[in-house]
Amino acid sequence: MKQFLSATAQLKRKLGARVVRTDAVSLDYASFDSSKLPFLPEAVIAPAKEADIGVVLALANKHGVPVTTRGRGTTLTGAAAPVRGGWVIDMLGLSKITIDEEAGMAHVQCGAKVADIQRAAEAKGWFYPPDPSSKEYCTIGGNIACNAGGMHGGKYGVTRDFIVALRGFLPTGEYVEWGTATKKFSAGFNMRDLWIGSEGMLGVVTGAVLKLIPQPAARWTLLTSFPDETRALEAALALFRSRVQPAICEFLDRESVLCAERATGRSVFEGQAGRPVILLELAGSSAEVEEQSAAVLAWAGGHATGHRVARDRAEAEQLWAVRRKCSGAMFELGDAKLNEDIVIPMRSYVKFAKFLKRLKRESGLHVPTFGHLADGNLHVNIMYHRADKKETRAAEKAVQRLMETVVALGGAISGEHGIGLAKTPFLRIQHSPAQVRAMQAVKAALDPQGILNPGKMFDVFQVWKHEKLVVKLPWDHK
Repeated sequence: MKQFLSATAQLKRKLGARVVRTDAVSLDYASFDSSKLPFLPEAVIAPAKEADIGVVLALANKHGVPVTTRGRGTTLTGAAAPVRGGWVIDMLGLSKITIDEEAGMAHVQCGAKVADIQRAAEAKGWFYPPDPSSKEYCTIGGNIACNAGGMHGGKYGVTRDFIVALRGFLPTGEYVEWGTATKKFSAGFNMRDLWIGSEGMLGVVTGAVLKLIPQPAARWTLLTSFPDETRALEAALALFRSRVQPAICEFLDRESVLCAERATGRSVFEGQAGRPVILLELAGSSAEVEEQSAAVLAWAGGHATGHRVARDRAEAEQLWAVRRKCSGAMFELGDAKLNEDIVIPMRSYVKFAKFLKRLKRESGLHVPTFGHLADGNLHVNIMYHRADKKETRAAEKAVQRLMETVVALGGAISGEHGIGLAKTPFLRIQHSPAQVRAMQAVKAALDPQGILNPGKMFDVFQVWKHEKLVVKLPWDHK
């Protein structure tokens, strides 16, 4: 569009060609995220300093240029895809990390990798628990945008639970700070939490102060197997009723296990191929872990068909291989995947397992499922072959039934991936018209020109009908 080209030329004059890039390679790189939905922008901005973002947004707001912020692009929902073109702000150059040892806080810029934050904290004796599977790639800004969680969520919480303060820019280009680097703050509206999980639609986060906790003194890992999914989930509920709170409690159904076993070339438990598993890790003080491990072993003896304790961290890593391999290995079941990160209340676990069994039978599709039992966040993977029209239609119907059932059971259509593009058809299953209008009102109040990440969340987009799914990213193993 002519007005975009004029605005881009002005921006280049203000910030320079090194910051404002319009070459084909840069545009192609920023055109898609891990959802593989490509939309070409007009320019990519790689800010040299945080203040550059204020300049970008002020000019974009003046000329009505759409702006999408981007970290590593690991989002699975299309939240970082520039669906309306315009400008993409690449945040990777803003990656400073400073650990405040006394306060137990991390001062980070939005482009810092989550794994780098964890390593910096660990070097000072602290621990940052949120751990999405893409942590070696993804940025803290992206985690804030979708309120990411991970395997530690059940015991420690998600990104929101570790945000002390945020700074950044409103869509108008005005600089703001939400909160301070203090352990208490009650001065005005809580705008900080409004930004968390807003998927870059209400402002641009440039930095954050994160709460850290002391490193656990001890860890203990156990892998267990069960005859079927229902008994595995019933066993997990029995464990939670005993007041044992694992740091991690991961569930893999039989299809997930079979995929992992074929990928690794070995059975999880000898003579028990393809049985559902629960992988547990306890963390805390040595005394706490010793006491709880005895209770967990007693539980395993009464519920599981097999169990194996890791004798050290190296052996624990071997046990975790089944969890890490399962998702990427699922592509043997189909060349396309609808990966839905739904949340189910614990009281509905068994009902949901029975629903999944029906869904597989009636759709004729493979639906391997794994996830975090301690907080109910399960990854339901509807596998199909894109060239097969019958399977594609079945996948479309299956994901609709899945979302309707999740909400009917009191759950959530997303636990950590957000809405983006891929889940826009289902937002109104979760939220009433009044609730959607309230969210839209907030968006209009903070972004009256509608420049930030437009076309997301409220505009229906059907991911399975998009024809341009052609790229594969290095983090596609999630």
